[in-house]
Amino acid sequence: RIAGRSERVLVLDEAEGDATLCGALGVGEGADLLQLLDGRSTLADILQPVPGLVGRVPAAAAALALPLLDDARRACLIEALRILHRHAGFVLVHASGEQAAEPSPFVLAAPRRLVVAEASASGATDAYQTIKGLAAAGAGSVHVAVCRAHGRSDAVAFFRSLEALVRRHVGVPLAWVGELERDDIAGGLQQPLQTSAREAGAAFLRRVTSPARAGVMRA
Repeated sequence: RIAGRSERVLVLDEAEGDATLCGALGVGEGADLLQLLDGRSTLADILQPVPGLVGRVPAAAAALALPLLDDARRACLIEALRILHRHAGFVLVHASGEQAAEPSPFVLAAPRRLVVAEASASGATDAYQTIKGLAAAGAGSVHVAVCRAHGRSDAVAFFRSLEALVRRHVGVPLAWVGELERDDIAGGLQQPLQTSAREAGAAFLRRVTSPARAGVMRA
C-alpha cells in the first residue's frame, strides 16, 4: 500500500527469517547492507530492484552492528544510507513486532512508528505488546493502521478499543491513520510532518548516528 504511492519508496528491511518482506516483494534474501564494509559488495549489489519501488535493502545485520562499529566503518554505513535517501521520496524501515522492545537505531531514528493491527482478538494482543515494547524503548507516540476489518465502523471500533487499552496500561497516545486496504497510509504518516522529505531524511541520518556514538547496544 505504501509502495503504491507516486513517490519513490525505499524499504530498509531489518526483519529476519519469515518476518522479512522477501515473499511479499518477490525477491530473495539478498546481501545485507553491512556487507558494504568488506569491500566485496556495492550499493548496486545490495539494492534489490522491485517494480514500483526504489527497491529493498536487507539491513538486519547492519541494524544490529551499527552501535558496535568504529568511527570509520560507521561513517561508511551512514554515507551509504545518505546516498540511498537521495533516490527515495519515502523510506520505510520494516521491522518485526517482536523487536519492538529492543528497537534498532534505524527504528529509533525514524520520525514515525507505524503498527499495523489486524482487527481480531489475536491482532489486538499482538498490537498491544508491540506498542508496549515501543513505549518502553522511548516512543512518544505510535501510529496505527487497521487491517482485515469488516468495514469502517468495525475498524474504528477496534482502534478505539485498542487506544483505550493502551491509554489505561501504557500511557502512549495512538494516532489513527486509517485502514490498510482503503486509505492512503503513507499520506497519513506524512501529514503531521512540517518538514520536507529531504529534511526528514537528514534528521533520520542524524538520529541514526547519535545513538551509535553514544554506545547504545541491542541485547
